[in-house]
Amino acid sequence: MDRSIKIAFGGGCHWCTEAVFQSLKGVYNVEQGFIASTENNSSFSEAVILQFDSDIISLQVLIEIHLRTHKSTSAHSMRDKYRSAIYYFSEAQKAETETLLNAFQPEFGNHLVTKAYPFSEFKASREAIQNYYQKNPEKPFCERFINPKLRLLLKDFSNYIDIDFIPKTLQSTSE
Repeated sequence: MDRSIKIAFGGGCHWCTEAVFQSLKGVYNVEQGFIASTENNSSFSEAVILQFDSDIISLQVLIEIHLRTHKSTSAHSMRDKYRSAIYYFSEAQKAETETLLNAFQPEFGNHLVTKAYPFSEFKASREAIQNYYQKNPEKPFCERFINPKLRLLLKDFSNYIDIDFIPKTLQSTSE
């Protein structure tokens, strides 16, 4: 049986979001770019679409990782560019996503701004910036913004990490 599921996440910079999800077991495709939803959220916002195997990693774990690796409780001024979102592809996925967001809310001190939105349209990033972390792990942006997220994953979600994705230097500093 095909256990491949597609979901999309937006929160912060798509370079960060891309690297977070690329580092996970069971996530086998991550497309970085810009996603639009519908109605008031029809403008494009940085995000990723991923495909995952739900036998290896659940939607619940993916949503928890997403909430913990971006400012999911901050309604900052850049939310048009960095919409805190989970884009669903079916009504069943919408219901599951909303249930999970409500279940996670008590674990956060402030109100989650992350919302479930219907997926409408995707525009891929230009090739030069796709797989940004894999191509540039030593760049200051990666060291300052992506490495802390990967350290959090190593610490709190180690069972789900594809250790071959994480640079050896980062693995040794997370212990």
